[in-house]
Amino acid sequence: MNGKTVMACIDAAYASLKEHTDEIALLDQQIGDGDHIFNLLRGMEALLAVRTEIESEAFGPALDLAAGKVLSTVGGSSGPLFYSLLSGMSKATADNAMDVGGFARFFSAGVDAVSQRGKTGVGSKTMMDVLIPVARRFDELAAVGASARMILDALPPVAEENMLATRDMLATKGRASFLGERSRGHIDPGARSSQIMIAAVCARLAQNRA
Repeated sequence: MNGKTVMACIDAAYASLKEHTDEIALLDQQIGDGDHIFNLLRGMEALLAVRTEIESEAFGPALDLAAGKVLSTVGGSSGPLFYSLLSGMSKATADNAMDVGGFARFFSAGVDAVSQRGKTGVGSKTMMDVLIPVARRFDELAAVGASARMILDALPPVAEENMLATRDMLATKGRASFLGERSRGHIDPGARSSQIMIAAVCARLAQNRA
């Protein structure tokens, strides 16, 4: 695992987000500002532009480089939140082994950093409704010695189930919170984009291990 792995994950996430641009934009227009997906894509394209620098780094420094670029290019609330995810993961690499358990702890550290910055958790109708359950399941599977392939197969369904659950939630954060009860009946765009990226990254990593 190194900067090339980080870049492969970015490539996969970007391609999948591009494929679902219209869908996510529509979700965001229903309960948000309508710019969530376009902010994400702008950040991803900035990362693609520094591919050589990211690929030349070790895993932790590559994540840190990507975090800084995301913070400087992604608008709205997504920039600081995804910066926190990548930066939190990067910092955790200093104290953990590069094995399945270590990667579970990397991801949990990143998710914790997002939760602290956004001051929110499960049930808020946000990206956290996907990230937190996925991090918990990752930790559980790593703790019982599940293989990397088993984990890569198991996490996308967790992300999808919890993304779909946001449809019936009342938004408590962001612009959607101003809609009150009218926010129900719509999938949260941040939850959907997070689920899409998790599925894409897991698929790419599984392909690389095949």
